Amino acid sequence: MNELHAGPRARADHGSRRRGAGSFVGVTALAVALLAAVAVTAPVVGQEAFRLNEREYFVRGGVNVMAFQDIYPEGHQGGVSVVQHDVRVASNGDLRLEPTPGQWQPVPRQLERVVDREAGEIVTRLVYPDTAKHRKGFNPIVYPDLELAYTVRVRAAGDAVRVTVDLAEPLPAEWVGRVGFNLELFPTELFGRSWQLGGREGIFPRQPNGPMRRDARGELQTVPFAAGPRLTVAGEAPEQRLVIESETGDLQLLDGRNRHNNGWFVVRSLVPAGATAGAVEWRIRPHAVPGWLREPVVQLSQVGYHPRQPKVAVIETDARDMEVAPARLLRVAAEGGLDVVVERAPEVWEGEFLRYRYLRFDFTEVTQPGMYVVEYGGYRTEPFRIAADVYRRDVWQPTIDHYLPIQMCHMRVEEKYRVWHGVDHLDDARMAPPDSNHFDGYVQGPSTLTAYEAYDRVPGLDRGGWHDAGDDDLRIESQADEVWVLATTYEEFGVDYDNTRIDQSRRLVRIHEPDGVPDLLQQVEHGVLSILGGYRALGRLYRGIIVPTLEQYVLIGDPTNYSDNLVYDLSLAPDERTATSSGVPDDRLVFTEEHPAHEYLGIRALAVAGRVLRDYRPQLAREALEAAESLWREERPPGEGFDQRVWAAVELLLTTGDAAYADALVAMQDGIVERIGATGWAVGRVLDRVDSPAFAAAIRRAVAGHAAEVREAERRNPYGVPYEPYIWGAGWGIQDFGVRQYFLHTGFPERVPADYMLNALGFVLGTHPGRNTASFVSGVGARSVTTAYGFNRGDWHYLPGGSVSGTALIRPDLPELKEFPYLWQQVEYVMGGGATHAMFLTLAADALLRDAAR
Repeated sequence: MNELHAGPRARADHGSRRRGAGSFVGVTALAVALLAAVAVTAPVVGQEAFRLNEREYFVRGGVNVMAFQDIYPEGHQGGVSVVQHDVRVASNGDLRLEPTPGQWQPVPRQLERVVDREAGEIVTRLVYPDTAKHRKGFNPIVYPDLELAYTVRVRAAGDAVRVTVDLAEPLPAEWVGRVGFNLELFPTELFGRSWQLGGREGIFPRQPNGPMRRDARGELQTVPFAAGPRLTVAGEAPEQRLVIESETGDLQLLDGRNRHNNGWFVVRSLVPAGATAGAVEWRIRPHAVPGWLREPVVQLSQVGYHPRQPKVAVIETDARDMEVAPARLLRVAAEGGLDVVVERAPEVWEGEFLRYRYLRFDFTEVTQPGMYVVEYGGYRTEPFRIAADVYRRDVWQPTIDHYLPIQMCHMRVEEKYRVWHGVDHLDDARMAPPDSNHFDGYVQGPSTLTAYEAYDRVPGLDRGGWHDAGDDDLRIESQADEVWVLATTYEEFGVDYDNTRIDQSRRLVRIHEPDGVPDLLQQVEHGVLSILGGYRALGRLYRGIIVPTLEQYVLIGDPTNYSDNLVYDLSLAPDERTATSSGVPDDRLVFTEEHPAHEYLGIRALAVAGRVLRDYRPQLAREALEAAESLWREERPPGEGFDQRVWAAVELLLTTGDAAYADALVAMQDGIVERIGATGWAVGRVLDRVDSPAFAAAIRRAVAGHAAEVREAERRNPYGVPYEPYIWGAGWGIQDFGVRQYFLHTGFPERVPADYMLNALGFVLGTHPGRNTASFVSGVGARSVTTAYGFNRGDWHYLPGGSVSGTALIRPDLPELKEFPYLWQQVEYVMGGGATHAMFLTLAADALLRDAAR
């Protein structure tokens, strides 16, 4: 089995029990209700038959089969899923309309899921199409003309689970041979493992290989490895062995990566002509290692700790493991070897969280500088430091040294012998047409809201900005938030760090080549150039700038190849115009919108830039502030974008000192108090500039109440932060929470401790759930996520200093952070926080702890 834990580890044999090899903050009422609804019942050691537990999935020792609890099939989370010995090995078991479907291909709508405990069965009703997604929504899908209602029954059958698909009506003749039941097998766990099917056998390949063929409709499809009624996966590996048998037709084994880079291996059987009841019948038999217990995992900061901060390692154990063994903190001796510093039993965390039992090993009293490891139950962590300068080097610098420069749009980015990417998107941008719904969440309303007509060239958009995630787009909220956090980091901590040459006139960036200007100021400038470029041309803020075709959007690699950098000119002859292979011009589109929240984010960014760029780029700073104040004066529907309006008023007050912005805050007092968790951190920065004792008193009371709510929320898990897992990794949300907690602490130190901010940083750096304890910030810490969803994800590589979304939830209770670059809900990079929030938290921790030491 592929082992995610990279550090040294001893194996422990506890008597007759065998331990196998380990292989946002979205705090919503829905998430809380979901977790409460699946109250814990652990599987029974040695259980020989599958049973349906109180968490509504099937268990047999260390094996689980979930049925339609996950709700994200586009992200390979949905349908029937198999978890073997704490590792999700298969998912998305459901009827699909393609042999190896991709992200924008049809998925069914789930109508009803019924758990019949007496019968040991889960019955789910589904239907095609999903009318809520057909050409609608954030990621619209185009559904074919097919109405298909069906039921999937999953029930325990001894050492297997039986899956039955019943159709309400037989398939239309034209769909016979096209609709089948698919089960996706996670690729990374299978590389180098064996398969056996239909008298043939082979090894799961690391890369997709041929051959391909065209189907009856002329579409390219992968040729199956083999076909037959019985498939054995990883027969040589007890912890991964999986047998699937079809009673209604042959199984096919396909490689979904041939059509989509982010595809998985697929097991598929077709729905026969004329079939209704029992159209598909499978037996899925995942092998369960007798007596298996999930080994402990020790979770702590992969970077380390300041001597004065709390130091708590969280130990995650099997829920059935009632032992509490001694935990040991060991110091790496200068001459080599390990010396025991602390050895004692960790405290049991009294609570229920996910599927595990939790212990906490507190070694806060240790302050001697040095390198350390923690051991528990045969698990040894990677080495980490305790030192007063632990956050001062190699922690925040990768973000400003690498990640931000690499993400810069409209620039050539070099690093010594390497070119990260060439000058790109010099053909930005054309006006998006009215009444258009883009495939990635952009909607242009009935008007362009500008003087430009559909597809007109909009000048001035070929400067500045950062590519957002792997999507290659410039969203106003991500650009504005990035400007704000970079400017605030520069201002708050006086960071004059310079290690990059940024030459806007030559569109050239050179990493590890100082140019005499603080990098943070140059990055702020780069973001403002994009935001102001849009404002100058459009007379308003853009919604975003993005490629027009899915053909371009899914490209991986150097973004200079996403377009030809030549402006599509309608005055040229048709054969002289440049376009994609589909005939659509490859210039990106610019969208506009009326969205108060996004507009206030832009105002906030321009206001803070007007402050921090005054000495470096005085003309640009003046223009940014003038734009911010002009945009502020525009009329907007009352109440919309309230939180962002508060933030914008705070920055305008800090930049101008104008009492009008203080008066605006006082006028919003009731809303600020009501939403103190979202607004109090910002208002605390200017409380001494608002001449209203009643306002200040109301804010202080509300902050005290919010602090009590945070204390209550953080007790619901062992990590010291409000955290309710819900599909997407919560790393970005917890980083944002940590930044707000910093300002709440500095603004209201008597009410808000620094602990929550420090815990948020620790969470991101490794103290988080699951078997993969990597730091979410790539290249930071002894172990970090180095297979991530950036523009170079096709290389299975990473961008130093980028911060991924982090450990996701496989519903209802499995934390997961796989080493796979295409699970965006786990390993995606983003702009507008994320990496720069982590950088901010690191600098904040160093500043606060340094002050505390004085």
